[in-house]
Amino acid sequence: MGLWSSTKLAIHELAERAGLHVSYVAPATSDAACLAALLELHQVDLILDVGANVGQYAQGVLKNGYRGRIVSFEPLSGPHTALLEASREIPKWEIAAPICLGDQEGEVDVNVSENSISSSILPLTEVHLRTSPDARFISYERVPITRLDTIADRYLSGSNAPFLKIDVQGFEQQVLDGGPETLKKLQGIQVELSLLAVYEGQTLMTEQLVFLEQLGFALYRFFPSFMDVKTGRWLQADGLFFRTQRASVTGDALGHQ
Repeated sequence: MGLWSSTKLAIHELAERAGLHVSYVAPATSDAACLAALLELHQVDLILDVGANVGQYAQGVLKNGYRGRIVSFEPLSGPHTALLEASREIPKWEIAAPICLGDQEGEVDVNVSENSISSSILPLTEVHLRTSPDARFISYERVPITRLDTIADRYLSGSNAPFLKIDVQGFEQQVLDGGPETLKKLQGIQVELSLLAVYEGQTLMTEQLVFLEQLGFALYRFFPSFMDVKTGRWLQADGLFFRTQRASVTGDALGHQ
């Protein structure tokens, strides 16, 4: 056994004793690397970041090499202020005015959670509260709501391969329902899917998978999103979809060995 092989073996053994798992950072083993590789492969040049919170998603893709435009949407005043600060020195990252996207026009009450990331138009279920007590609602904000089709064109101008990311805590299907014309123009979609109801009245994963497949999007990967830490059961996962006719995925393109 060579020196490098023996060193790798020793590292893995030490990690296992500490209850850790060590793997190479590659599309096959890393969600972030996979997303970066697929955005590049499909030549994505615009990300509509719906449900941006304080900018975690945008900062993640930028850190991993994405160089196109990003437009982030966040309706709540606190996170929106944080977004403006985070994007201040990044010219290609634009923050839209505070607004909620859905399947209607007007105003809507958004419940603000203690942990911020679980804020939603929809009520929490007992499953959600039992798994994540800090998701409880502590206030609400009334915000404007509009349809994706109403505002998307102003951002899509000049884009050859736009991509839509949706993480709006149970309200994902309403965002999709509000953008039938916009969906026709997209190269890919990343959307949070629920394996069981964590918000009252939400659409579950099985129905959304059929919906997106019928629109011509193929499922490429699941990313874990929300799980019961005591049992490891997945409650939510992000689904990554791309149009089947626009790019051909090969092992070499994604850097698989």
